[in-house]
Amino acid sequence: MKQKFPEPIVGGLIFNKKGELLLVKSPKWLNRYSIPGGHIEVGEDFGTALRREIKEEVGLDIEVKDLLYFKEVIYTKEYWKPKHFIFFDFYCTANDNAEVKIDGQEIIDYIWVKPEKALKLRTDSFTKRAIKDYLSLREK
Repeated sequence: MKQKFPEPIVGGLIFNKKGELLLVKSPKWLNRYSIPGGHIEVGEDFGTALRREIKEEVGLDIEVKDLLYFKEVIYTKEYWKPKHFIFFDFYCTANDNAEVKIDGQEIIDYIWVKPEKALKLRTDSFTKRAIKDYLSLREK
């Protein structure tokens, strides 16, 4: 079915107690590292959608803190098919005893990494931008 409207997407820059960022690898993003997240369902607010998506994708309970970044993405070649997205990425923390659980299909790998080192990994450009924005805000 052809897309009729842009899709609003929430994503989480999720940090553990060590200050490490969770990145995930997905075939949908051509096996680049990205941040976990997904679609907002009708009737959901940002926080509810993000907590649900993170629980579904990586099995974590999170606390949503602040909106960091929003970006319109139209038919990027970094995604496996043409889509028009509006991304809303949030700074989040993982609750204690955070254990990542992935399905091996939609998410095929994950890594906890310091944000500065994450910039050296093969990420999608939108994740790289969100990490840079986070780092510039942290410096202030």
